[in-house]
Amino acid sequence: MKFGVVVFPGSNCDADCFHVLKEVVKCEVDYIWHKDKKNLAEYDCLVLPGGFSYGDYLRTGAIARFSPVMENIINFANNGGLVLGICNGFQILTESGLLPGALVRNKNLKFVCKDVDLIVENNETAFSNAYDKKQVIRIPVAHGEGSYVCTEEILHELERDKRIIFRYATAEGEVLDRCNFNGSLNNIAGIINKQGNVLGMMPHPERCAEPVLGNEIGRGVFDSIITWLQGGKKVG
Repeated sequence: MKFGVVVFPGSNCDADCFHVLKEVVKCEVDYIWHKDKKNLAEYDCLVLPGGFSYGDYLRTGAIARFSPVMENIINFANNGGLVLGICNGFQILTESGLLPGALVRNKNLKFVCKDVDLIVENNETAFSNAYDKKQVIRIPVAHGEGSYVCTEEILHELERDKRIIFRYATAEGEVLDRCNFNGSLNNIAGIINKQGNVLGMMPHPERCAEPVLGNEIGRGVFDSIITWLQGGKKVG
């Protein structure tokens, strides 16, 4: 199986994702430059990494959404290809319409960089099957605009269809307001699209994917994708 890590001007977690995919989970992986218009059919999964694409001018992800590569990424996703957006990648996915809603300034208007606890709400997806349902995982965050917002109608759909994959919670798995450091609706930390092949999450699983980092729980996101692909499971 083959992964592609998309690189925008200002991406700064691309090398981290590349390292995890190549050296930790031992998969074939390429960098894909934002101006590249090549056919993406050779890839099984695309990763949009964190960072500050185009300096976060206008809005986070707003300019990256118009990069030449995005047309093919949208087509790739619409044809059932797996797409993982992490932090800035999540922001780009909402700006491009591949995921609903938007990411806005944290409620305290400050950049937050720390480890947080998440509860796995749905472990039956291409991105979360390595975890147990309701498992609590500790993953780093690093963002200033990570507050997830959407309309009441979309929020209802996300809840009803179990498309909220991760929520901010306590170490005991309680979803409380005091854990919701960025002000996201319903403590949302990660969601999937209707077809289940596109995930956006604000926490950084690549930053806790091997023992040398002190925590390898984030590897489960990448292991889940590999398991899903190896099983020949289809989404959509």
